[in-house]
Amino acid sequence: MTTNSVLTTLLHRTPPFIPENAEVMTMTVELPPGDPGTPPHRHSGPVFGYVTEGTVVFELEGEPERLIRAGEAFWEPGGDVIHYQAGNGLAGEWTRFVVVMLGVPGEPMLTLVDEAELEARRDRRAPR
Repeated sequence: MTTNSVLTTLLHRTPPFIPENAEVMTMTVELPPGDPGTPPHRHSGPVFGYVTEGTVVFELEGEPERLIRAGEAFWEPGGDVIHYQAGNGLAGEWTRFVVVMLGVPGEPMLTLVDEAELEARRDRRAPR
């Protein structure tokens, strides 16, 4: 069989863990212009994403803030790592991305982090 398919690797990572009997959820996220995204949170398992439109301001615990643009992929390990931001980096345009999340069965895919924990772990956040 002949095919003209073209495969392009966008991201290749080995996550530190995949929850046993993981639940998998694929979602689209749409952020209006300038939207900061979800407040600091964590995921019960790894998350893989692809920006389809716009620019995401992305920051994980221990890593500096960075911009991820349309056509680029990202990932986060999940578990205990705080995801500080995934906001729209554009003031005048929408940003859209797709995420695939692997989670622990019966646990929320996303859990917000309270101010007390953010303060207790502030030394783990990269300088801004």
